[in-house]
Amino acid sequence: MALTLLEAAKLSNDVLQRGVIQTFARNSAILEMLPWMEIAGNSYKYNQEQTLPGIAFRTVNNGYTESCGVVNQLSEGLYILGGDVDVDKFLIQTRGNVQDIRAIHTEMKAKALALEFTRAFFKGDAAQVGQFDGLQKRLTGTQVIDGKDEYLKIGMIDELIDAVEGEPDALFMSKTMRRELKKVLQNSKHYIENGSDAFGRPVSTYGGIPLRIIETDGAGVDILGFNEANKAATGNDTSSIYAIKFGAEQYVGGLRNGGVNVRDLGEIDEKPVFRTRIEFYCGMAVFHPRAAGRLKFVKKGVPEPEQPQT
Repeated sequence: MALTLLEAAKLSNDVLQRGVIQTFARNSAILEMLPWMEIAGNSYKYNQEQTLPGIAFRTVNNGYTESCGVVNQLSEGLYILGGDVDVDKFLIQTRGNVQDIRAIHTEMKAKALALEFTRAFFKGDAAQVGQFDGLQKRLTGTQVIDGKDEYLKIGMIDELIDAVEGEPDALFMSKTMRRELKKVLQNSKHYIENGSDAFGRPVSTYGGIPLRIIETDGAGVDILGFNEANKAATGNDTSSIYAIKFGAEQYVGGLRNGGVNVRDLGEIDEKPVFRTRIEFYCGMAVFHPRAAGRLKFVKKGVPEPEQPQT
C-alpha cells in the first residue's frame, strides 16, 4: 500500500523525524496528497499502455485478424534532495535550550525542502544537474489545454478536468489564480463550494474537486504565478492550472527509498556547531498518460462580479 507523508509520520517512532515529515506535508499540498512507493535500488521500470489490441466481430467461417497491443517500457530514477542544518554552540549556550534552537532551524530547513520538491514537481527540469522533470515538461499533446492568452473561463476548467482519466483529485493553482476562478464563478452565479484538507483547514472546491494552492518556492517566487511566457511570446504574464489524479502504479505517484531521513550528527570536528542532516531519496512517476493535465496561457484580468442593486 502506498503511503502519503502524513500517514508515514504516524508510523515513525522518532520524534525528530516525525516532526520533519509533518512539516513537509503542512507546507506542501503536493506532499500532503502524493502517494509514495517504496522501491529498491535507484530506479524503477514500469510498463505503460500505448495502443490496445484490435477486436472485431466475425462472420461464420471467417477468422480474426491477429493483433497485439503496444506497451512502452519507461523508467524513473531517484534523486537526492536534502541539506544540513548547523547551529553554533555559542547560540545554544547563550540563547537557550539545545533542542528548541535546533528544532526551529530544522523546521525551517524542512520547510525549504518541501517547497523545493513542490517546485520540482511542477517546474523541474532534468537538464539541470540532479533534478527530475516536473509536470510542465512531462505533459504534452491533448493533456495541455491552450488558454490562448485569454482570461479564465469556466469552459477552460471543464476542458481541463475532462482531460484527466475519470476525475482529478485536485486542481492546483496560485492564490491569484484562485481569486480569478472565484470571480468567474461569481459572475456565472455559481456558488462557492467548500471542503477541508487533511489538517482540517478549509478548502474551496469546484464540482466537488478541491482547489489546492501552490505558493512560493524557497526564494519567494510564485511556483504557479503569473510569470510564465505567454503564447504570443511578448512577455511573462500568464499562469497555469494543473489537474492531477493521484495513485501509486496507476496515475501520479512519488518514488522513494527509505523515506525522509533525519539524522542528528551532533557536534562536528570541522567547526564548533551541532549538525542535523535531512535527506530524501525521491522521484516521481506519471503512470497513466491521462493522469494529469495542464491549462496554460491564462492571463489575469477576469472582471469583478456585478454587485446587486440596492
